[in-house]
Amino acid sequence: MDLKAVVAAELERGRRRSLDLLAPLPDAELVRQHSSIMSPLVWDLAHVGNYEELWLLRAVAGAPPIDATLDDLYDAFRHPRPSRPALPLLRPPEARRYIADVRARVLDVLERVDLDDGDRPLLAGAFVYGMVVQHEHQHDETMLATLQLMEGDGYRPLAPPPPRGTPPSQPEVRVPAGPFVMGTDDDPWAYDNERPAHVVDLAAFWIDTAPVTNGAYLGFVEDGGYDDRRWWTDEGWSWRQQAPDEHAHPHFWRRTGPGAWARRRFGVDEDLPLDEPVQHVCWHEAAAYASWAGKRLPTEAEWEKSASWAPTGAGRKRRYPWGDHADPERANLAQRHFGPAPVGAYPGGASPSGVHQLVGDVWEWTSSEFDPYPGFRSFPYREYSEAFFGSGYKVLRGGSWATAPCAARTTFRNWDFPIRRQIFAGFRCARDDA
Repeated sequence: MDLKAVVAAELERGRRRSLDLLAPLPDAELVRQHSSIMSPLVWDLAHVGNYEELWLLRAVAGAPPIDATLDDLYDAFRHPRPSRPALPLLRPPEARRYIADVRARVLDVLERVDLDDGDRPLLAGAFVYGMVVQHEHQHDETMLATLQLMEGDGYRPLAPPPPRGTPPSQPEVRVPAGPFVMGTDDDPWAYDNERPAHVVDLAAFWIDTAPVTNGAYLGFVEDGGYDDRRWWTDEGWSWRQQAPDEHAHPHFWRRTGPGAWARRRFGVDEDLPLDEPVQHVCWHEAAAYASWAGKRLPTEAEWEKSASWAPTGAGRKRRYPWGDHADPERANLAQRHFGPAPVGAYPGGASPSGVHQLVGDVWEWTSSEFDPYPGFRSFPYREYSEAFFGSGYKVLRGGSWATAPCAARTTFRNWDFPIRRQIFAGFRCARDDA
């Protein structure tokens, strides 16, 4: 398949996902703001179309605006999420017509554009098309987080159950000391914050072979971990005290009896599945658990080395833990189960170091701040990455069950504030080599 055909297929895959996610909902649910920390779903829908118009019509082809007033309405920097419901947003039928119009024009341009134009970095390797594809998938994941926050009966997705898991035989593995190449110069769809590739020399460390499960995390809860100041950072303890009832367990958990818990998943309460990775915990909760367990969170360099670098052999990193090509049988991605799979459910996705489920299931908090790599250059616009450096964001790695495979590479860097819990985030622990 030639590159233009790949681009067209990826554009269609992202759009079909967006429309299918929202199809079960009446328009009234699309325009309602379900949480003050999230946008109305119809804002996300029109925003992905406006972003596509800005980059694939105007930047690539020099086309005039379809409707210049939309640039302001769907500017994420100009209008914070709490203020978006008050904007004169496109209604759902108008939003659907708009994104369809944009897409038709984009495909016409794609037929004529030269993806081998060496004088236009935006087009090299179809970078700008990959940027737009990933942007839509990222908003699909954001919309899934909004759907999880819906009240009442909520959203009822239909999906096959995940395979049964067999936990890895070893709880942790040792990653030997030595240099590895962090980041990438070779992936044509990698974002600027993943570049440039650079050598990082790490001391030996131990890392959990699997994410922390609900069952393991429940041990921290039942041991009084949320009320023991010893395990929390100063900022984490302040967060804990801000909402004594709400911040006493992971988001969407509910105690149903002595030692018994349920979790709410898309509007349905179900018994807490002890073998799944814990999700909807913020960085403060993850760090407190790690301290309670006598460990720590891994740095993002440790995470990436564990995920991508063979401890022996040619010293070549991998795009995914198992190799260089996406494989749906090796990771829980793209909402195939609409939730995490049990630990050990995807043994074929283990990394060369023997670490499981590094990609998919839950985003994994690391101890690292979101900062640029040495030699970083903003491209193609500073607001994607550069505007967030040094602002207190923590790095998450690996993608979740809601992440698209094209954005789940081992170099991909996500980031969020350490108080965020609506995202599909969990963690694993690490420790220094004794």
